[in-house]
Amino acid sequence: MLEIVKGLSIPFLGTSLGAACVFAMKNNFSITIQRILTGFAAGVMTAASVWSLLIPAIEQSEENMGRLAFIPAAAGFLAGIAFLLLLDRLIPHLHMNSDKAEGIKAKLSKNTMLLLAVTLHNIPEGMAVGVVYAGLFYGNSNISAAEAFALALGIAIQNFPEGAIISMPLRAGGMSKPKAFLMGVLSGAAEPVGAILTILAAGLVIPAMPYLLSFAAGAMIYVVVEELIPEMSEGEHSNVGTISFAGGFTAMMILDVALG
Repeated sequence: MLEIVKGLSIPFLGTSLGAACVFAMKNNFSITIQRILTGFAAGVMTAASVWSLLIPAIEQSEENMGRLAFIPAAAGFLAGIAFLLLLDRLIPHLHMNSDKAEGIKAKLSKNTMLLLAVTLHNIPEGMAVGVVYAGLFYGNSNISAAEAFALALGIAIQNFPEGAIISMPLRAGGMSKPKAFLMGVLSGAAEPVGAILTILAAGLVIPAMPYLLSFAAGAMIYVVVEELIPEMSEGEHSNVGTISFAGGFTAMMILDVALG
């Protein structure tokens, strides 16, 4: 149980440390730094989806399904994409373009929409950590404690810029440092909540663990493709986001393989 508490706390700590940048830095991040951080986060999430979620899902299914082991992974992955697509429609944030969304956005500040976008990001991340630790807790997973810790650490690393990306623009907009820090911390609150709910749900449907692992992977990949890649590529052309993506992907792959 202590291992699970630690695992769920590490990603939230990453968000909180990122939000604390508001006390140490006077200005907001430059466009280049934002691209580097966003690209790195996208790389981490992509590698985590493959090594920490999809591969274990397939390995678990192989025992009972043989060559058809791809079915739970494919079904869960597509369901995760569909789930985030639905949330994307329901929650107003920066990349919504429908007429209804434009009306909502007109009533919300950019910082509020940014907060909603980061909260949306944190839902699949919390699910990913939760489902991995659920498999560890219920003993129905090929994932070791070290591999679960690697995923939690990787999510924490990519949560750091997310916390800063929330708190620093709020401070630049006139909000006090303590309040901007608190908002940055709260943006990550959906993550441990989502992780706990996933653990509880997994206990009810243990045989569905491969589906849950791949569901979390699909949700994370949706965030990468829909949100992070466009953010790291917008504006004047630059390769820095792509290079940073490669660095994040490699770092998460090394973490998972070395600690696994």
